[in-house]
Amino acid sequence: MLLWGQKTVGGGAIVEELRVYETMFIMDPTIPEEEREKLVEKVKNVDRWGVRKLAYRIKKFLEGDYTVILFRAPGDTVNNLEEFYRITPEIFRWQTFRRFDIEKKERKAKKKEKSGQVT
Repeated sequence: MLLWGQKTVGGGAIVEELRVYETMFIMDPTIPEEEREKLVEKVKNVDRWGVRKLAYRIKKFLEGDYTVILFRAPGDTVNNLEEFYRITPEIFRWQTFRRFDIEKKERKAKKKEKSGQVT
C-alpha cells in the first residue's frame, strides 16, 4: 500500500515525493546577532526578516527576530526540523505549512511543458 505523497519507480521501489513547505520561526532578539546567525545557518535557504514587533507578548518578549524558509523535502524531514525548533530554547515560536499553491503551479507548468513537447 502506498502512503500519500509516495510513488513507485521502475521495479516498484517506493520513492517519497518531495513536497514544498514554508516555515517561519521567531528567535529571542536579546541574544547577540552572531548567535542568531549561527542558528539560522543550521537551516539553509532562509529569508531573514529581522527584529520586528510582535502582535502580543510571547513569554517575556515584545519583539522577535523573524526568519522565513521555503524548502522542498519529504515529510520526515519536516518532523526533524520541527523537533530542532522544539529543543532550541532561542526559538520561541514556529509554524510550518505545506505550500499547495506552489506545487499546483509547478504541476501545471510540467503538464504544459509535456503537452508542448508531444505536439
